[in-house]
Amino acid sequence: MQLFYSPTSIFARKALVLLRESGHLDEIELMGASGTPVNPGTMPTAHNPLGKIPVLVRDDGAALFDSRVICRFLDAHFAAGLYPSPPRLWDTLTLEALADGIADAAILMVYETRLRAPEQVLQSWIDGQWSKVERALDVLESDRSDHLKGPLDMGHVAVGCALSYLDFRHGARAWRENRPRLAAWENDFAAREHMRATVPTE
Repeated sequence: MQLFYSPTSIFARKALVLLRESGHLDEIELMGASGTPVNPGTMPTAHNPLGKIPVLVRDDGAALFDSRVICRFLDAHFAAGLYPSPPRLWDTLTLEALADGIADAAILMVYETRLRAPEQVLQSWIDGQWSKVERALDVLESDRSDHLKGPLDMGHVAVGCALSYLDFRHGARAWRENRPRLAAWENDFAAREHMRATVPTE
């Protein structure tokens, strides 16, 4: 199988961590890809017409996307066990969706400044996206903190990847302020072997 990815992609990182946690990374051919919404570049548009990564091309030639579909498939294919049985499964999936929402908002903030001329940048749009991030972080600090203390699952991986991306692209915003439990959790989770091996790089 082939996984199209970028070392800066939060969503591809989720799949890479899953593969490393399950011990099956060597069974996947990693294919580098890059692009933007205005220039698909080397994105695998033949496999994903949306021009996004990650994309997993199975041995039968069928392509899977987006990251949540890919991670569910890889988890089942390799019996990784990162998606628990119900009822905990619903909390895991919700946590993964919350983390992916943080990632979406954080990426849109980057695009707003990178893909527009300075005079076209809409600060209210950037502020609105960061408001989404802050609300989600507050939920992780309070309502979801018990789940984060539990056994490793894809909710943990998604949150860890999203928080790392905030440091990578929005470090000056100091998301840890007034969120001591989440900050402590992230500090421990980021030290895991497979998180350290997949830290985003330019």
